[in-house]
Amino acid sequence: MRFVLDNSVTMRWLFRDGATDNLAYASRVLEGMEKQRMEALVPSLWGLEVANVIVRGEAKGLLTEARSTEFVGLLRQMAITSDATPLMTVFGDILQLARRHGLSSYDAAYLELSLRVGVPLATLDDALRRAVRSTDGRLF
Repeated sequence: MRFVLDNSVTMRWLFRDGATDNLAYASRVLEGMEKQRMEALVPSLWGLEVANVIVRGEAKGLLTEARSTEFVGLLRQMAITSDATPLMTVFGDILQLARRHGLSSYDAAYLELSLRVGVPLATLDDALRRAVRSTDGRLF
């Protein structure tokens, strides 16, 4: 099974913090990837988001460089595929979804990919979850 992986879930794997139900959800997604060999699709901006959160976490003293390097190594081993569709091809759709659902353009990119490919979206973001529910989309 394929699904779109939002950065909010990925960061729970790294920081292991947040509400108990969010941690359980992130763990189920990770378990699906590890045990059921699910493939995660991500928009091309995903890697930049991951890197940004890591750099900010290191600057705040929440992460060591060694822990970050280990985590990035784990991500590289996972079945995570970046969408190869050029941004300008989907730019208008992302913009419309952002407007319609009050999302950031970044979050709208995850929703657009999920809708276009027809796969569920794994996210912990409440606004993004509401947007999925108000479209033809599916949640992981």
